[in-house]
Amino acid sequence: MTRPPLGEYALLGLLAALWGSSYLLIRVAVAEIPPVTLIALRVTGAAALLLAVLAAARGRLPSDAHSWGRLFVQSVLNSTGAWTILAWGQQFVPAGLASVLNSTSPVFVLLATLALSGRGAVGPRRAAGAALGLFGVVLIVGPAVLAGLGAEVAGQAACLLGALLYAGAALYAPRLSNLSPLVAAAGTMLCASAVLVPAALVLDAPWKLAPSPRALAATATLAVLSTGIALLIYFRLVRTLGPLGVASQSYLRAGFGVALGMALLGERPSLLDLAGLAAAILGVALVNWPARAVANAASKA
Repeated sequence: MTRPPLGEYALLGLLAALWGSSYLLIRVAVAEIPPVTLIALRVTGAAALLLAVLAAARGRLPSDAHSWGRLFVQSVLNSTGAWTILAWGQQFVPAGLASVLNSTSPVFVLLATLALSGRGAVGPRRAAGAALGLFGVVLIVGPAVLAGLGAEVAGQAACLLGALLYAGAALYAPRLSNLSPLVAAAGTMLCASAVLVPAALVLDAPWKLAPSPRALAATATLAVLSTGIALLIYFRLVRTLGPLGVASQSYLRAGFGVALGMALLGERPSLLDLAGLAAAILGVALVNWPARAVANAASKA
C-alpha cells in the first residue's frame, strides 16, 4: 500500500468534523422531530443536493439493477439503518456516552477483517491503533461517562448497533468502486429516501408536526453538511484509505467536540482532554500509516 497524499488525511479530519457535529444536530432536532421523520428529511435533503451537483457535473446515475442492488444494501448499512437507530438511541443516551459507543466502528471493522482474512490482513500496528484511538475517545469524553453504562440498555445497544452497521458499510463500500463518489453518494441517498419517506408518512404523520426554526435549522445543516458533503468525502476515502482507515475517523469526532468548545465557547481543555486527543490522533495515524512507510522510517532511524 503506497502512502496516500496528505490531502486525504485532511479530508479524513474534515469528515470527522462533519459527522462529529451530527451528534449535536441530532440531539437538537430529535427533541421536536421523531427519529424516522428526522432521518427521512436528512437523506431527502442530501439526495436533492447531490442530484443537483450530479446534474451540474453532467453525471449519470447507473442504469443496471446490479448497481442499484448494491447501492440499496449500502444505504441500509450507512444511512437507513444506522442513522435511524442512532437517532432513536440518542433520545435516551447522553451525547457523550453515545459518541463513545458509536465510535467503536473501527473495532468492529478490525474484528470482521480478522475473522474473514486472518491476522495478516490487520497487523499489530493497526490493531494497536484501533485500541489506542478508542481509549483516547474515552479520555476526551471523560471516563466518568462510562458510569452510565447499563442505565438505558436499549438506547446504548442502539448506539452500538449503529456502530456495527457503520462498520458493515465501510467493509461493503469497496463494492461500489465502479461508481464515482458522487454517483455512489447520490444513489445511496435516493435508496434511503425511497424507504424512509413512506415510513415517516405512515409512522409519524409529519404534517401534524410544528418544529421550531432551531430544529429545522439543525435538520437542514444535518442534511447538507453532515450528510451530502460528508458522503462525497466518505466514498472517496474508502478508495484511498480503505475500510479501517475511513472508519478510524470516528476517533477524531470527540476531539472535534473539544476543538469546537474552545473555538465557540471559550472552553479550556483539561490535561485529560489533551491526553485523549493525542491518543486518538496517534491511534488514527497508526491505523492509516502504510506498513511500507513505517518500515522505511524504522530503517532510517
